[in-house]
Amino acid sequence: MSREAGAASGGPGGRNPRNQAGPRARRQTGVAGRLRDPEQAWSVLQRLAGRYAGYFTTRTVVRAGCEELIRPAVDDGRVVRVGVGLMRLGDWPAGPLDDYAKWSAWFDGAAAVSHHSAAELHGIGRLRPRFVHMSASGGRLPSSPGLVVLRRALRRTDVESAGAFLVTTPLRTILDLAESGIGQIALDEVVADAVAIDRCNPDEIFTAAATLADRATVRLRRSVDRA
Repeated sequence: MSREAGAASGGPGGRNPRNQAGPRARRQTGVAGRLRDPEQAWSVLQRLAGRYAGYFTTRTVVRAGCEELIRPAVDDGRVVRVGVGLMRLGDWPAGPLDDYAKWSAWFDGAAAVSHHSAAELHGIGRLRPRFVHMSASGGRLPSSPGLVVLRRALRRTDVESAGAFLVTTPLRTILDLAESGIGQIALDEVVADAVAIDRCNPDEIFTAAATLADRATVRLRRSVDRA
């Protein structure tokens, strides 16, 4: 688990004379070394966090040049710590998809909700996942018992936007589940639902099944025949 939270502490009280004026009177230095006004830095942080439903990491704090603003913001409630290296804007309303947005922020958007969780979002099947399933090509893995991350690179055509996060397309989700350990009946339900609500058509599923390993191909085509 990353211990980056200390990078965002900052705050007044050091012996450097520049630190005596307080964080709002000083100018922040962004990643590129440019001096940034505190109000501008805070605006940048809000914009970056807004991509992920108000969630952001300590890396985002550094990128925005807000290191010295975070501790006062936590103290007055404008920022809430939600984990090691993870924070959220305090005035952002809670929502049912917050976990997906939170972990998308952790991976800087370079991850997608996938597998069982993606099926739940698309309304196909009745898998009732107990964990958040995501696919990520890189980035440091967080230590969270409620998160399952598969390391892999996804093509742009394999994902679609769900606002604050990416999710694998219905077709990609079906292919992933065919290769996973779910039973044949559960896979049948996923495929039948996808066809019934017009998220995929049987022909495209049948054709795409050829890209899988032999056992998964047979399983998936059996589900298509039963849909």
